[in-house]
Amino acid sequence: MTRLYAGSALALVAVMLGAMGYLVFTRSGASDDQFAQCRSSQVAGGAVAIGGPFTLVNGEGVTVTDADVITEPSILYFGYTFCPDVCPMDAARNADAIDVLDERGVSATPVFISVDPERDTPEVVAEFADYMHPKMIGLTGSEDQVRAASLAYRTYYNRQDGDEEFYLVDHSTFSYLVLPDHGFVEFFRRETTPEQMADTVACFAKAAG
Repeated sequence: MTRLYAGSALALVAVMLGAMGYLVFTRSGASDDQFAQCRSSQVAGGAVAIGGPFTLVNGEGVTVTDADVITEPSILYFGYTFCPDVCPMDAARNADAIDVLDERGVSATPVFISVDPERDTPEVVAEFADYMHPKMIGLTGSEDQVRAASLAYRTYYNRQDGDEEFYLVDHSTFSYLVLPDHGFVEFFRRETTPEQMADTVACFAKAAG
C-alpha cells in the first residue's frame, strides 16, 4: 500500500463515517459531563454510541472480554499486521504516547485489534504487539468476533480483491481512548501527536479519579 493508496483509503473512510454521522468534530460543552474539560471532540449520539462489550482472543490463544483487557486507560486501534505503512505508524505513535504518559506517572495500555483474522493468528498478533511495545496487547478472533468488535466501535474495514495471500485491507484509522467503568470517552485522529494524546489521556485519567 503506497502512501497515496493509504491516503485515498483514509479519505474514503472519512467520507463514509461522516455520511453515517458517527463522529462530529466539534467542541463539547456539556456542563454535566465530568470529562467536559478533557474533550476535544463530540460523538453524534454521545459517547455511549461507541464501544461496548467484546469477546476476542489474545496472543496466548485465550478468549478474553473487554473487562479482561481494559483494566486501565487504554488506547484501542483496529488494524492488521500485514499493513505496510499506516498500521505500523499508528501503532508506533500510540506506543510513544504510552511512554510519554509513563514519564508523567500515568499508566496506560495500547491495544491492537486485528481486522484480518484469517492471517492474524494469536501468534502473529502477539509478535506484532511485542515488537511495538512491551505493554501492547494484541487481539484477534473469529470473523464474527472481530466484526462484532468493529461494529461496536463504529470502525470500517474491507478486504480488497486480489492475491489470496498478499491482499490488502481498507480500514478506518481512528484510535480510541477507553477507561475502566466508563468505556469509550474520546477518539484520536492520525495527525494527533504522542504528546497531544498523552495530554488528553492524562486529563481523562485524572477526571476519572
